[in-house]
Amino acid sequence: MANVVDIGILVSGSGTNLQSIIDRIEDGRLDARIRVVISNNPKAYALERIKKYGIPGVIVDHRDFESRESFDLKMIDVLRDCQVELVVMAGFMRLLTPVFLKAFPMRIMNIHPALLPSFQGTHAQRRAFEYGVKFSGCTVHFADEGVDTGPVIIQAIVPVLDDDTEETLADRILREEHRIYPQAIQYYAEGRIELVGRKIKIKGIEGVAGGPLHNPPVMGF
Repeated sequence: MANVVDIGILVSGSGTNLQSIIDRIEDGRLDARIRVVISNNPKAYALERIKKYGIPGVIVDHRDFESRESFDLKMIDVLRDCQVELVVMAGFMRLLTPVFLKAFPMRIMNIHPALLPSFQGTHAQRRAFEYGVKFSGCTVHFADEGVDTGPVIIQAIVPVLDDDTEETLADRILREEHRIYPQAIQYYAEGRIELVGRKIKIKGIEGVAGGPLHNPPVMGF
């Protein structure tokens, strides 16, 4: 049985992953409560999204701070004041310092629009498309001191189609982000996430259904 987990969400932009989390909470599929949304961007549309739900929003503009550490310390204060247990990065375009990571060890989730460890960092969809991969996707992972290097919680595979553009591929990846991010938070709420070495195991779930995927199809072999 899941506990209701108190989350704080960090945003910088439009907040579509934030919206997917709100929607899953609203329809009863996600056992979470959003205590606060923090944006480093005063103009982020994500701040508009939360108004009709009565979710507190706080602007912590990184340009107002002399160092990354002082910026992170301010966010830590806000999150602790709001009694946040799990920090969720949803399109947050700032690197966290060790100061922040130590404040919430193994309690910071991030989502990346590629199958990590491939295409870490920015413009992942574009780089995957230009590289010519046959599969791309998205990854929810715990944040660590590297760039998209933390333990993987859940991934979704998205095939790259012959007639894809960078935009159509990115759109299909985003739709999967909206599915797996609430699922990862729900795993946390249910106490299913177990770290073994650097690998995440989801307790009570044995592997995945089906066999290997091929793109293009394997014909007669």
